[in-house]
Amino acid sequence: MGGGRLTAKERGDIEAGLADDLPYAAIARRLGRPTSTVSREVARHGGPGGYRAEHADRASSWRRRNRPPRPAAPPATDAEAAHGRDPDAVRAFTDAFATLMTAAGLPRTAARVLACLVTTPSGARTAAELAGLLGVSPASVSKAVGYLEGLDVLTRAHEPGRRRARHVIDDEVWLRLWSASARKNAAWADTARAGADLFGPGTAAGARLEAMRRFFAGVHRDMTDPSAGTALDDAMTVLTALLHAARPLAGGELAAALGWPPARVATAVRAAEHHPEACGPLVLRRTPSGAHLVTARHDRLTPAQRTALARRSDDPEVTA
Repeated sequence: MGGGRLTAKERGDIEAGLADDLPYAAIARRLGRPTSTVSREVARHGGPGGYRAEHADRASSWRRRNRPPRPAAPPATDAEAAHGRDPDAVRAFTDAFATLMTAAGLPRTAARVLACLVTTPSGARTAAELAGLLGVSPASVSKAVGYLEGLDVLTRAHEPGRRRARHVIDDEVWLRLWSASARKNAAWADTARAGADLFGPGTAAGARLEAMRRFFAGVHRDMTDPSAGTALDDAMTVLTALLHAARPLAGGELAAALGWPPARVATAVRAAEHHPEACGPLVLRRTPSGAHLVTARHDRLTPAQRTALARRSDDPEVTA
């Protein structure tokens, strides 16, 4: 697989893949990169709905120019584990840190392994070292390490002349954990959306599930898209264009009318569809042919309110 920094072309391919609704794994296969590289890149630069290749490239260049020099990590030895501090105080802090992560949902041994690596000077230990420090069996460490590797929290490194691999925690671990949490919120929102569609907006269960969907969709957007304004602003422009046209328009027609690349239109459409709560009283819909049109949202009104409004619009005295 490819290594090193992502190029401007690769970032363009990532933007195009997102516009095509490809999963991260499929985009990564196209690039010959690990899936984690693509997921971190997207999470770092606006999320699936706001990723822009040129913005990401500029931000990455700025970070490289302004990154402070990284001090060399000292070799990991048991004598240095306390950083010159009181060993009992370090142990108490490590236990408290592990307890916090357990409360957040990590299995206990996995939380202890992670806390141990965070507080180790080099951020790396072998399985045998972890077992000795934590007072657990090698099998327990192996299971915990496998769990953390499944979350993309740990990596393995082999040093020259050493047969055993070292388990390493790097500086981007919290970004990856954040991304995993964001994906869970997206799954909650998708499940709630399916339930709201099943029961219908006019029922108590449907309204409750729609409120749940809006909550988790908003949390997901806030977590993954610090520049959500870009995609949502484009979405509002698309909705305004459809209102002005007063007829359904295909994606290509919208792109031509707005003078945008098709990928930008696709991203704006996806933002409007995935975050209807941010589009006010309007909602984007698709015709059977795949064209886009804009209508008023119905979930803001109860069935009784819609009936009353329809009755008033039919009253000659009101419409006169």
